[in-house]
Amino acid sequence: MRTDSDDVSSNRSGNPPFQRVLAERFSRRGVLRGGTLAAAGFLLGGVAPNLARAASGEAGPLLGFSAVPLSAEDTVVVPDGYTATVFVPWGHPIRSDGPEWKADASNTAEEAARQFGSHHDGMHFFPLGQGPQASRNGLLVLNHEYVDQALLLSDGDEEMTQEKVDKGTATHGVSIVEVELVDGEWRIVDSDYNRRVTATTPVEFSGPVTADHPALAALDPQPRGTINNCSHGVTPWNTYLACEENFNNYFGTTDDSWEPTPEQDRYGIDDTGFGYKWFEVDQRFDIATNSEEANRFGWVVEIDPFDPDHVPVKRTALGRVKHEGAIVTEARGRVVVYTGDDQDGDYIYKFVGSRPWTELLATGRSPLDHGTLHVARFDDDGSGAWLPLTFGEGPLTTENGWTDQADVLLRARMAADALGATPMDRPEWIAVQPGTQDVYCSLTNGKAGEGEANPRSPNPYGHIIKWREDGHDNTATAFTWDIFLLAGDPAHDDAVDLDEDNMFGSPDGLWFDPQGRLWIQTDVSNSAQHDPDRGYDTIANNAMLAADPETGEVRRFLTGPRGAEISGVVTTPDQTTMFVNVQHPGEAVDMVGEPTPENPRAVSNWPDHAPDGRPRSATLVIRKDDGGVIGT
Repeated sequence: MRTDSDDVSSNRSGNPPFQRVLAERFSRRGVLRGGTLAAAGFLLGGVAPNLARAASGEAGPLLGFSAVPLSAEDTVVVPDGYTATVFVPWGHPIRSDGPEWKADASNTAEEAARQFGSHHDGMHFFPLGQGPQASRNGLLVLNHEYVDQALLLSDGDEEMTQEKVDKGTATHGVSIVEVELVDGEWRIVDSDYNRRVTATTPVEFSGPVTADHPALAALDPQPRGTINNCSHGVTPWNTYLACEENFNNYFGTTDDSWEPTPEQDRYGIDDTGFGYKWFEVDQRFDIATNSEEANRFGWVVEIDPFDPDHVPVKRTALGRVKHEGAIVTEARGRVVVYTGDDQDGDYIYKFVGSRPWTELLATGRSPLDHGTLHVARFDDDGSGAWLPLTFGEGPLTTENGWTDQADVLLRARMAADALGATPMDRPEWIAVQPGTQDVYCSLTNGKAGEGEANPRSPNPYGHIIKWREDGHDNTATAFTWDIFLLAGDPAHDDAVDLDEDNMFGSPDGLWFDPQGRLWIQTDVSNSAQHDPDRGYDTIANNAMLAADPETGEVRRFLTGPRGAEISGVVTTPDQTTMFVNVQHPGEAVDMVGEPTPENPRAVSNWPDHAPDGRPRSATLVIRKDDGGVIGT
C-alpha cells in the first residue's frame, strides 16, 4: 500500500498533540454526537454575513441548490441548474501562438514552460476594471503543485534524464493569464500579463533570511524557482502569495554514506524523496552535494501579477515550513497571515505585521518583512495562545543553540517544537469568515495524538476547527476554539451525523465567498479512496461542499473524476462565475488501478476522454444557468 509523505509525522518534539487536547476538551464538556459539534456559544457566529445579506434585500437560505449524490464515475457533476465547463487544462498554451498540447506527452521542456502547468491548486481572480467589467475581465493566477511522471512523460521515469527533469521543473510553479467573458464564454486573452513562473525562474529573498545567508549558499549563486505550490494568499495591495509545501520530495542522493542532519530530518528530507529521481542526473537536487539548495524552499513567495517583469520574492519573515497556504486578513490596519504546516503532527502559524501596512508600503518597505511569526497552542479548556517565534525570548536563546532571528525562521519547525506548540492532524487551508473574523482550519487526517476519550484516535476522516481571536482582533495573542465539523461516514463512526447529501472525508480546501458560504473541498488520499478497510467505501470520489456557518447545514455541490482531488476555488466579484480546480485525475488509486506509460488511462481519462489521450488537471468554469449567484 502506498504511503503519502505528509501522512508520516516528522515531529518528535513530545509536545501534547491536538488529539490529546481534543480528548480532554471533550471529556470536560461532553461530546455532541453529530457532524457539527459547535452547537453553542461563539461557534454560532455566522450572524454578521447573514445580517448583511438581509440588509441588502436578499432572502432565503444561504444554500439554495440541491445536493448532488456521491459518485465514483469519471466525470464532474454539479447541481441541476448549473453548468461546469473545462477551461484551462494542463498543457494548454498561455498564448494563442504557444505550443499545442500533445496527447502522447511528447511536449518538450521548452514547450512546457509556455503552457499551463499541471496539478492545479490554489487560485485567485484579480479583476481588471471597475463595476460590472470587474467580473468580466481579470487575471487568473493558479498554482501547479506537482507532477505525476507516469502521466507527464511519454516513456515514464524508469530512466531519468536532464530533459525529463527540465520538463518536470517547467510544469511546476504558477500560471498567470488574462481572461475575459465574451458572449457567455470565458477565454484567454493574448496579453502582456500572461507568463509562467516555474521551478527555474530567478527569485529574490527578503526579510531576516537574505539571499547571501550562508544557509542559502547553494551551487547556483542565483536562487531560482518555486516548487510544490499548494494553496495561496492574496494581499490587500493586490499581490499573489504562492506557498511552497512538500519541497522535501524533490531532494535525495545516491551517496550511501549520507545521513540527514536533525534539521533535515525534521523537514522530512531523506535520500529518496518522493520518487522523482531528479537528483540522479541534476546536482541541484542532490542533498549530499548541494544541501543548501533545500533551504531555499519552504517559503511563501510573493508575485505581482500586474507587473510582467516582477521578480518573485520569498518572504522569509513568514517562516520556513511546508506552507499549505498564506491567508491574509487585516486588523487595526496591520496584515495578519495564517498558514498551516501540512504534515501529520505539525502546527498552525500566524504572522502579525508590526505597523499598518499602508505606512510600510509608503516608506518602500514590505508589510510581509516586518512583523512577528507566532505558532498556536490549543489548551484543553477551549482557550489558546499564540507563541512568538522571536529570537532571544523564551527558549529561543543563544544558550539553547539559536543564533539569530534568521536561524529561528530557517528552523521554524524546531523553534515551534521548543515553544510547546500543539501538533495537529495535518493543518491544511485556513479561511477567515467575513464579518465575524472567525478563523477556520481544515485538518485532513492524522495519527498524531492519543487518548481514550478522543472520538478520532486515529483520525482517518479529518475535521474543521474554528477559533475566535480575543476581542475579534486577529492581532491578538489569545483565542478560544472549538470543533466546527467532524467529517466521515456514520456507517463507520457513529459520532458523525452526516448523510448521503453531505457525507465527506479529508477536508482540504476552504474558502468563504462574500456572502458567507464556506466552501469545503476534499482530498481523500488515493491510497484510501473506495477502501472499506479504511472507511472510504461509500464516500467515493473527492468533492466540494458548501456550509452555512450559522446553521451548520452542509450540502454537496460538486463531485470530481476518478483519482482527483478538488482544490482551489474563487468567484468573480459578482459571484456569477466560479473557478474550481480539479487536480491529478487519473493518478494511481489502490482500489482501482495505476497508470503506466503504456496505459495512462488506467484510472481516468478526464476531461478529454480521447481514445489515445491521458488525464489532465484542469480549471473548471461553473455558472448558474439563469445567470444567478453561485450557491443560491
